[in-house]
Amino acid sequence: MYQAEDFISKNYKIRQEKFSFEKSASSNIALVKYWGKFDGQIPMNPSVSFTLNKSKTLTKAISEYKNDDQEIVFEFFFEGKRNPDFEPKIYQFLNNILDYVPFIKNYKFVFDSRNTFPHSSGIASSASGFAALAKIIVALEKQLTNEEQTEDFWLKKTSFLARLGSGSAARSIEHPATIWGKHPDLPSTSDGYAVKPDFEIHPVFKNFKDSIVLVEEGQKKVSSSAGHQLMNAHPFKEIRKKQAFDNTLSILKTLKNGAIDEFIRITEAEALSLHALMMTSNPNYILMQPETLKIIHAVRDFRKKTGTKLCFTLDAGANVHVLYPEGQANEIRKFLSEITEKNIIHDEI
Repeated sequence: MYQAEDFISKNYKIRQEKFSFEKSASSNIALVKYWGKFDGQIPMNPSVSFTLNKSKTLTKAISEYKNDDQEIVFEFFFEGKRNPDFEPKIYQFLNNILDYVPFIKNYKFVFDSRNTFPHSSGIASSASGFAALAKIIVALEKQLTNEEQTEDFWLKKTSFLARLGSGSAARSIEHPATIWGKHPDLPSTSDGYAVKPDFEIHPVFKNFKDSIVLVEEGQKKVSSSAGHQLMNAHPFKEIRKKQAFDNTLSILKTLKNGAIDEFIRITEAEALSLHALMMTSNPNYILMQPETLKIIHAVRDFRKKTGTKLCFTLDAGANVHVLYPEGQANEIRKFLSEITEKNIIHDEI
């Protein structure tokens, strides 16, 4: 297991030239939810996620040597247009990682990002966005360093840096599933970065599908950051932590042995627990919409009537992720088109 000090850049040489990079990173959907954090983007509990295949951020970057190392300098473009609204968060990210990659102050960066999914669609792009930026910074370090490192080291460092932009971005580096957060029964896990399970995912989950029903598009009424902070004094904080630690082991067991009915039970319970925590915080709030509940009921009724192995999960918003095996895709996509007029993004692990 790597420690934070292992990721401090060493033995690099600043080169007075221009570099260009193009990196992509996927969004992810948590099965066991990360909710609540400590200073330094340290999770209150471990989480387990699937990495998506099509919902990505693609970022091009040019890094050009500048004559001083006094400050962080960059410009950010979204879909080819200068977008200063994003720049404070990106500046904060670059400042957060500065102790680990101090050479970034020697270069001026121009970032140009786009998403493969509609902007403001309600799919959180912070995970894929910061993961793509972290990949670019690590790609630059590889050009500058004289140190030989394993690919595992670079993957973990990328996850470590991405986490300092958005906690869930730590889970957007590897695939098909990742675990983020230290668990005493899982020696390879870490609060600093995400790891892959130490086993092959059962064939039933290979090519698993995720159809995302966009119940509510646009910015959420309450940010995830605000929700995380409310967990500090939440009356159910300790029981939630125990639940998440237990469910982490249970969901990993299903991913290994293919017990899909148990997978469905845990995944849906975690989604509802997440929103129950929001509804019982102080102040409390509700992100589900009537359409969210309508789809949840329809999914459960359809599963009961047909025996299909679909289930729902929710992000920290109103949208519904419907997960199901590849072999049942046609039937389930037809069902979804019949129960809602909302836009649907069909993705996969």
